Amino acid sequence: MKTLQKTLLALAVGSLVSVGAQAAVSYGSGYVGQPYVGIKAGQFDLDLNGADKPTAYGVYAGYNFDPNFGMEVEYLGSDDADYYNGDVDAKTYGAYGTYRYTFPNTALYAKGKLGVARTEVKASSTVPLSNISDKDTSIAGGIGLGYAVNSDFSVEAEYDKLGSDADLWTVGAHLKF
Repeated sequence: MKTLQKTLLALAVGSLVSVGAQAAVSYGSGYVGQPYVGIKAGQFDLDLNGADKPTAYGVYAGYNFDPNFGMEVEYLGSDDADYYNGDVDAKTYGAYGTYRYTFPNTALYAKGKLGVARTEVKASSTVPLSNISDKDTSIAGGIGLGYAVNSDFSVEAEYDKLGSDADLWTVGAHLKF
């Protein structure tokens, strides 16, 4: 990872940690902001002919400013999937603004997110002989459904569009603190 990317990721994580330290501050109407951290797993869907879909796994963190609006950062990497007797590897990291709509009288909510993501794909193959290395930073977004198991723990299923050549399907769980 280049120095600028590491710096931006460190600043984002540092911001979330400092926001979490101030979680007792009320943001109007008696609502107290809510930080959270989670893990997710799923599958990359890459626009790469002849490649299996790599399994994705990663971490995410966020902060809800009120019951509807928040922010989130995430990092997901992949295992090595088969690509013509070679392999393909993908990773992405991004920062998003989020919106949640809780369905009335349920623990079910819909989630949308929009932001910027960097996606890197590396593939190597012996038949046909090819090496692909693609890095793309672009507008990214996603939609999902979640279920609040209790006031501190939720599970989510999500679809993300990561630029023009990559999609991501994940399930995850996060803990609020």
